[in-house]
Amino acid sequence: MTATMKTFVMKRIGEVGFMEKPIPADPGPNDAIIKTTTALVCTSDVHTVKGAIGERHDHTLGHEACGIVDRVGSAVTLFKPGDRIVVNAITPCYKCHNCQRGFTSQCTEPLGGWKFANIKDGSFAEYFHVNDADANLTLIPSDVSDEAACYTTDMMSTGFKGAENANIVLGGSAVVFGAGPVGQMTAVGARLLGAAWSSSLTTFPTG
Repeated sequence: MTATMKTFVMKRIGEVGFMEKPIPADPGPNDAIIKTTTALVCTSDVHTVKGAIGERHDHTLGHEACGIVDRVGSAVTLFKPGDRIVVNAITPCYKCHNCQRGFTSQCTEPLGGWKFANIKDGSFAEYFHVNDADANLTLIPSDVSDEAACYTTDMMSTGFKGAENANIVLGGSAVVFGAGPVGQMTAVGARLLGAAWSSSLTTFPTG
């Protein structure tokens, strides 16, 4: 009998629910199976359910997660079962033409680096599959909690990348519209990159 696990899925546009699915059995030579310990809901999950990327049927949601390595493929060298890890939200191959040119989010095709809950089952499950494990897993330091590490998967990295894309100069200025988790990380990233800090900030209501 095939072992099953509980998952949280998009049944169709506008409808979600829990579902039993088989536990991933074979990671493949370069990949890994992760036992989920912590996962976060992203606004992208909400947009996906509303139909932003088209119809999905019984598709496991989620792309922000930490976990324990359960199994690894024969070619994986940096991780072993039992390792406590955080998983990138974007999991490119790092081998294709787009990845080699530095456009990892566009792995093999537009948005191809975004695999979880897009073109493959995501991390809202007891176990999930990660491609190219050596490139897409990171060990969590012993003094960092899963809850803290999980924010690096998307919210922090997205905010920091937004600040990088702004080409902020030392002592320059930056404006962040929207102070949600990603907006706050963008502000921190801008400060780290050299934006001047003002103690007289005006907060505008968002609702």
